[in-house]
Amino acid sequence: MHADTRAYNAEQSPADKKICALLAKTIDAALPEAENKVWHAHPVWFLEGNPVVGYSKLKGCVRLLFWSGQGFATKGLAKEGKFKAAEARFTTVDEVDVPLLERWLAESRDVQWDYKNIVKRKGRLERLK
Repeated sequence: MHADTRAYNAEQSPADKKICALLAKTIDAALPEAENKVWHAHPVWFLEGNPVVGYSKLKGCVRLLFWSGQGFATKGLAKEGKFKAAEARFTTVDEVDVPLLERWLAESRDVQWDYKNIVKRKGRLERLK
C-alpha cells in the first residue's frame, strides 16, 4: 500500500478507518500488480495506467467505486455517474462482504473501459477488455 493511502486511512474516524483498512488490504491482495496512489484526493488502484477501483470518504459513509463496475456480471453495485462506474457504500466494517468484494475485484481486471484516454477521446469511452 502506498504511503499516501496509509496517511489517507489514518485521517479517518475510527469506524471509517476500519472500513478503509479492510478495503485497502483486500484490494492489494486481489490486485497485486495494480499501482496504488492518492488521485483526486482519495486512494485509487490502476492497471496499466487505467483507474480500476478506489474509495473515498463521503458524508456518512465510505464509497467504494469501480470505474467499469456497470459492466460486471456480479450484482450488488449501484450505477454512479454518466459513464460506466458503479459503487457500494459502507457505514460499518461489518457491511463489507469480502467474498463479494473479491469477486468484483476479479472482474475489475477483466472488464475495463479506457478512462486513461477519455480526455483525448473528448469524453468517449472505449472498451479495453
